[in-house]
Amino acid sequence: MTDSQRQYDLVVWGATGVAGSLVAEYLTNRYTPEELSLALGGRNRDRLDAVEAELVEQADDWDEVPTVIADATEPDTLRAMAEQTRVICTTVGPYTRYGTPLVDACIAAGTDYCDLTGEVNWVREIIDRCHEDAVESKTRIVHSCGFDSVPADIGTLLVQSYAQEEFGAACETVRIYPEQSSGGVSGGTLASFGELFAAVSNDPLAKQTLQNPYSLAPPGERSGVDPGTHPLPRNDRLHSSWTSPSPMAPVNERIVRRSNAVLGYPWGREFRCTERIPTGSGFGGAARATLIAGGLGVFTAAMSIDPVRNGIQRYVFPDPGDGPSEEQIENGYFTVRLLGRGTARDGPFTVEAEFGADRDPGYGATARMLGEAGVCLVRGEVESPLSGGVVTPASGIGLPLADRLRDAGFTATVETATRTE
Repeated sequence: MTDSQRQYDLVVWGATGVAGSLVAEYLTNRYTPEELSLALGGRNRDRLDAVEAELVEQADDWDEVPTVIADATEPDTLRAMAEQTRVICTTVGPYTRYGTPLVDACIAAGTDYCDLTGEVNWVREIIDRCHEDAVESKTRIVHSCGFDSVPADIGTLLVQSYAQEEFGAACETVRIYPEQSSGGVSGGTLASFGELFAAVSNDPLAKQTLQNPYSLAPPGERSGVDPGTHPLPRNDRLHSSWTSPSPMAPVNERIVRRSNAVLGYPWGREFRCTERIPTGSGFGGAARATLIAGGLGVFTAAMSIDPVRNGIQRYVFPDPGDGPSEEQIENGYFTVRLLGRGTARDGPFTVEAEFGADRDPGYGATARMLGEAGVCLVRGEVESPLSGGVVTPASGIGLPLADRLRDAGFTATVETATRTE
């Protein structure tokens, strides 16, 4: 089926959930029906109709938003949905449980796909199972298009593109620093988090995925010089700060390494990528780094024990479908700083970039990131040598996503480039 025969440009699958409804709200406020043919996807007609009515009330340009009924447990309905649209943005997780049939449907229909997953065990499964089929069908399956992992992945691409243009060499090292953030967490996100720990506890392959820094690289290339994030506090001279391990590092670092690999190693096979949380200098910075590292270690250990994890999920985590308040979303913010270090013919250099937004990172900002990733795919605004495959934001879309996010109010800039004496 050609694109001209498809009824919609983009379907937001999971539009009745917290994240999906925010993506739909953003897109209907950002674009008119003439600019973007949009539909809402879900399995419950009444709930979809309620979301549609609220969107029409809020968005001046939309008299109606079409709906598509499909069920994650019924592959034929997913295939029928995929055949109606050019792109599907999905927020339906945990992806380990619900994601694979939709990926299969999109590849079969030649429909581009983007999601919010941070479940690296599932991403590896999809790479091994579906990458070659996606390449053959020229379908882009773009994982991790939210806070996991657009700031890290597109931010690294900004750093490396600048370094190569300005200095004629790629950075050998890029370090990612989530400097500040404020926002809420939904039950759906924490459910996905729990699924990841459950998989690691019970599946040796999932455990190996989190142990190997190169686990998302192509088969046969899953080793290298980068040891991954160190679990202890460190005095980071590049940032002039103490740092602790980041809970997002296991996802973001592997996504960035996959970008380098599937693009053909433009940053070199010796490239290293690390994400750390800066905590300040001196004794106070060291103490904060130690506290964060210790807390993360205890939480990881607790989530790795089945009965303890089950208790946390039942009594501590919010229920799936619960999310942050509107005030938390609108008053949230985040800033991620990236520092790249390399060596050109006339000496060492550093590149600094900043990626941020004035919205809650996990929902308000993520809705914009996923929505604009989908629009890039719809409009063919892609800078990539790849026409299909299981890819990342940087390797599957590239710098046009940064351009769209800037237009949506994000900071996505290379701020300085200074030579190191």
